[in-house]
Amino acid sequence: MAASTDEMMKAQTAATVLAIGTANPPNCYYQADFPDFYFRATNSDHLTHLKHKFKRICEKSMIEKRYLQLTEDILKENPNIGAYEAPSLDVRHEIQVKGVAQLGKEAALKAMQEWGQPKSKITHLIVCCIAGVDMPGADYQLTKLLDLNSSVKRFMFYHLGCYAGGTVLRLAKDIAENNKGARVLIVCS
Repeated sequence: MAASTDEMMKAQTAATVLAIGTANPPNCYYQADFPDFYFRATNSDHLTHLKHKFKRICEKSMIEKRYLQLTEDILKENPNIGAYEAPSLDVRHEIQVKGVAQLGKEAALKAMQEWGQPKSKITHLIVCCIAGVDMPGADYQLTKLLDLNSSVKRFMFYHLGCYAGGTVLRLAKDIAENNKGARVLIVCS
């Protein structure tokens, strides 16, 4: 009996993670020092009761260090970021949009190097971003930054939060198992 079109298009093996690349913003802060940095950078050292509460939150979080795009210089150049009820969304959005594309490129290049195959074999790009919406989106920016083939099929997810990674893995698995020869690059931020 002849195979159906669906059966012929399906991959013969289960989806597999072939490589992983990571990238972080350049500024690393140890969690124990973060409250001091944050309150100093936002000119809020005088709010000792809040600083004490924030220190307790940081201690209980079990996070050792955090990576931020923000620096004290950026905060000084854009004082509204640290000011209560001051408009700062546009500035924060601009910082985030630039950071996602650059970090995504860095992580993707590491993964592609580990994979060891030419980028021309990538058939799909899935990008998820927990914040900031930009058009054209980070998927388009990454296609250009990585010099991917214009035929790469792109998927972009915004504002999915912490569960975005699982969502894109499910989508990538479905694509890889139902499209023979598919090679899916995922970038999550």
